[in-house]
Amino acid sequence: MAEAAWRTIKISGSRHILPNARRMRKAMTDAELKLWNELRAHRLMGLSFRRQMPIAGYIVDFACPIHRLIVEIDGSQHALAPKVAADEIKTQRLQADGWTVLRFWNDDILRDIDNVCSHIIRTIGTDLP
Repeated sequence: MAEAAWRTIKISGSRHILPNARRMRKAMTDAELKLWNELRAHRLMGLSFRRQMPIAGYIVDFACPIHRLIVEIDGSQHALAPKVAADEIKTQRLQADGWTVLRFWNDDILRDIDNVCSHIIRTIGTDLP
């Protein structure tokens, strides 16, 4: 995917989703902020990530459009049955659109950011030319 090709990604329902994405960018969790500090500093192979990006009718925590990689950060509420089911539907929809979805627990990021970053790099590394 070309460097600016992410701009062509269809944002369905953008009239309602974009304001929510903007709001979510201003109210990041501690785990989101910690990972964002790593991502925005281009410490992961110099790749560009976007935060709270609308894709396929969802707002994803972080996306690397060039490699079609999504990183989701899940808090404890994501362990409850209704949220598990909703997350699975979201993941399947995004995968059907050609995205790779990685999910990490808040605690993983807060306690072991280096391992999380290594996992992201390994995942992207399999997609490098």
